[in-house]
Amino acid sequence: MLIKNDEKINGFLFVVVLPLLLFAMSYYGFESSYTRLKTSEKTPDFLFSSVYAYRVIPNYLSVQMTDLMYYLINGPLYFFKDFLSKNGTPFYHGLFLMNSIFFILCSVLLNSIFKLRSLEWLLQINSRRIIHLLAIFFIVITQYAPTNCDTIALCCYLAGVFLSLKYLHTQHKIFFYLLTGLIALSTFVRETACLNIAFFAAILFNIDDLKKGNYQVIWKIMPLVVAFLVPYLGLRAMLEQKETTFVEGFYINRNFSSPFNLAGLVFAIIVLYFVYKLCVHQENRIVFGKYLFFSIPYLLMITLVGLFWEVRLFLPLILTGIIIAYHHFKFSRDLA
Repeated sequence: MLIKNDEKINGFLFVVVLPLLLFAMSYYGFESSYTRLKTSEKTPDFLFSSVYAYRVIPNYLSVQMTDLMYYLINGPLYFFKDFLSKNGTPFYHGLFLMNSIFFILCSVLLNSIFKLRSLEWLLQINSRRIIHLLAIFFIVITQYAPTNCDTIALCCYLAGVFLSLKYLHTQHKIFFYLLTGLIALSTFVRETACLNIAFFAAILFNIDDLKKGNYQVIWKIMPLVVAFLVPYLGLRAMLEQKETTFVEGFYINRNFSSPFNLAGLVFAIIVLYFVYKLCVHQENRIVFGKYLFFSIPYLLMITLVGLFWEVRLFLPLILTGIIIAYHHFKFSRDLA
């Protein structure tokens, strides 16, 4: 009984407390490059214009969390007001609190995914914790550029990965329906939702089936594509404004001319290569290769309208690679 309690306590410390402390260090341990977020008294206006206007759920939560922190700082936490005021604004503290909640959910989801049909090596709790900690560190180091949407989007994405793997191994349609609904919902968070389609396709797509005239997997993928496109295009039709555009800007020239952006690209390539080498089994490498192939639209979007220096954009791919590397895929002979 005592051993089980110790395991629960250790698990809580590792899955919740340690990641939260690391996350807090990234927000308050050093100055963020996004200093305007730290000095903004209220939810910044730029979040409701340009491409940010389409992140409906994060923007709504940001407003609510800012109001909550303003109430707490001037009410129940008034005795703590001087300390909080020196280290940020109601908006910034609300941003940290909101992202912390979804960050912990990310940690819990990662823990659940790593327990789900892992390779034999990862069945050992100490080994699993090392890989879990590696994934957590990758999330934390990208928080030098905190936003109100990335952590929520990552949480939704990891939930989609979990549902996809559950569907793969059980074939229960409830997981497919939940995944479809999740993709539709998470499109209101960020475009990262499209990567759930890439992951689903990577673990189910089979070239040999297509050669035999079996197109069942395509019909399975189509509802996911529709679930993404309908809210994605619908938002852009409903929120048509002079200052609202499909993208914030086109940065392809800066991506290949700035030393910082080139450094970000090199970082992503090296990490993805490192993750690929972690795939010791051929079937895992096949799945990872297919995932990168189906992620090409997302990678092109990053190249055109994102900045390589913001390596958080590569984070879903890196975490997915780690998940794939240590997952035991059933029916490996059918993956090629």
